[in-house]
Amino acid sequence: MDTLEKTSPKDFFLHLLAIITLYVSSTSLVTLLFQYIDMIFPDVLNPVYYESVASSIRYAMASLIIIFPVYIFISWLLNREYAAVPEKRELKIRKWLIYFTLFLAAVAIIIDLVTLIYNFLGGELTFRFILKIITVLLVAGTIFTYYFKEFKKPLASSSAKILTWTVSAVVLLSIAAGFFTAGSPLKARLYTFDQRKIGDLQIIQSTIINYWTYKNALPVKLSDLNDSISGFTVPLDPQTNISYEYAVRSSLSFELCANFNLAVKNNNIYPQTKPAIYTDGTKIGGTNASWDHESGRQCFSRTIDPALYRKSPITP
Repeated sequence: MDTLEKTSPKDFFLHLLAIITLYVSSTSLVTLLFQYIDMIFPDVLNPVYYESVASSIRYAMASLIIIFPVYIFISWLLNREYAAVPEKRELKIRKWLIYFTLFLAAVAIIIDLVTLIYNFLGGELTFRFILKIITVLLVAGTIFTYYFKEFKKPLASSSAKILTWTVSAVVLLSIAAGFFTAGSPLKARLYTFDQRKIGDLQIIQSTIINYWTYKNALPVKLSDLNDSISGFTVPLDPQTNISYEYAVRSSLSFELCANFNLAVKNNNIYPQTKPAIYTDGTKIGGTNASWDHESGRQCFSRTIDPALYRKSPITP
């Protein structure tokens, strides 16, 4: 019995790894579900943005895809050892980690309920907020209930399997939903290309305006913007490595064109979210330039308002 009471390095690292993967998996699941709630039920007072939403979804998905299976596998290894040597359930490392997990789960539930009451008293009880409260309660409550029962008396094999398959199904569905919201890896890459193209066009547009301000004329071609002293070089389309299209329409008007992979409306590919990119604040004709576009070739017409951009005097 003395040898069983001692924690071997194997026991220590297996139990520690199981708890760490549990914490990361549960946090990632909550984060993923929160992002879905924010997208489905947007709050006009607290808008969400595509870049932050997509980034959070992708990171949470990546964590669940890798770490959750590790948690299931380590738990299976530990349960197999418990079945072979029941006395290992009395290891101090196991008791400490279970008590610590119960403590964290209880704290999460308490804070969740306090937040619920606080927001209720403040009149900020929205449907999306209630869904987030329920999400935390379900995740933290499931963890607390499972480990509390596991500590007192191990679950029957059939009950443990049902719980494992149920949780696994929830995780898999959450991950699958991410591909429909954040998009497939291919779509994410295409969107990144489009984002880079708009960023390039914004830089080119600002440089054209500066050129007009100092030279009292629009550049004839984009290469006129290249400056060996400042080191500026007109960027190329990152996807094709060819120049963007540029045309002068009048003494104050010009047009920039590029080929895009995805359609963007209201500066976003998510109708529920607010624009996080595609707005550089440059005032053209008194308003922020719109970078909405369809897929394929898209041109942006710009007209400089002399009232907003004062020409520099020409030095003789």
